[in-house]
Amino acid sequence: MKTRYFEYFIGPQHPGVTGNMSYHLWARGDEIVKMEPSVGYLHRGFEKLMEQREWIKNVPMVPRICVPEPDVNEILYAMGVEELAGITPPERAQYIRVLVLEMARMAAYLFYFGGVAGALGLYTIPQWTIGDRDYILDRFEELTGGRIYHIYIQPGGVRRDIPEGFRERVLKLMDYLERRLKDYDRLMFYNAVVEKRTKGVGVIEKEYALQMGVTGPNLRASGYPADVRKDDPYLVYDRLEFDVPITGDGDIYSRMLQRRLEFEESIKIVRQVLESIPEGPIMVKLPHPLEWKVPQGDVYVKVESSKGEYGYYIVSDGGVKPYRIHVRGPSMPHCFQAAKEKIVGMRIADVPVMIFSLDICPPDIER
Repeated sequence: MKTRYFEYFIGPQHPGVTGNMSYHLWARGDEIVKMEPSVGYLHRGFEKLMEQREWIKNVPMVPRICVPEPDVNEILYAMGVEELAGITPPERAQYIRVLVLEMARMAAYLFYFGGVAGALGLYTIPQWTIGDRDYILDRFEELTGGRIYHIYIQPGGVRRDIPEGFRERVLKLMDYLERRLKDYDRLMFYNAVVEKRTKGVGVIEKEYALQMGVTGPNLRASGYPADVRKDDPYLVYDRLEFDVPITGDGDIYSRMLQRRLEFEESIKIVRQVLESIPEGPIMVKLPHPLEWKVPQGDVYVKVESSKGEYGYYIVSDGGVKPYRIHVRGPSMPHCFQAAKEKIVGMRIADVPVMIFSLDICPPDIER
């Protein structure tokens, strides 16, 4: 008797995917036998667009490469240009950059919790997390003028200083979010149904993760202690005290819990930054922005984003525009290697949960 397969399409406009992309599934009954991810529905060609613009004109473009955590692209572009140009941003600016990056990480993790919980049918959590994320966006709006795209970190420093009373408002927000985690624990992480749906499901073994290039929380959830902030410190992370939690079981629950534990560490980092930030300038003097010729050379810079190791390779031929830019986003191995292979054998209802657990960002694949 001939086996009958069913074809399913999830996305690109569907709540079961992390952004504008689609998944083509083949199933035998309720079991997935093949999966093909497909991108290209959103932003495309960032790298080539950046090669056609003067150095400073790329600052407002790069945040679009990953919408849930846009500041990561800002810092990478700034760090790359600064290293090529021999620029060291002021110490105060470096502290402010860490503050922005950790707040962005927390906002991205709140998005993540809501996505995984929504895929499980636990719709109260996304209502809570989106609301709590908005409190972080309020502080971003106060600091940068924008809620999503901040265009705040730029080569040489940051665009404006911390406003009066900002420190106290952020510390108050950290206190609130720390208390709020207990509510998430009771409803999500100590939930018997959530544990049943996620423990032992979608396991990514440590050896497989390393072989496939999995990084960030997904790798740490598989038991490997790698974090760019610790292993290759940038900005002032080497002056701050924080832990790198390791959950280790490699399943969906471990990836959720990994980010839950890291959220607490980000709160700790934000408090330290606000307590120890020095006085001083926030920007170095740059040449005329439209005539700025960055010295010839090439550089690779990397940071630890909420989704994993994020890197930029930038080449300058000594002109007013980048000669070549390549973005190494963490979502490519998480989507086209890990998800593509590990979804096979899962049930249809588990596919969106698996996808959200890997925190895949389509535009950093498309670039």
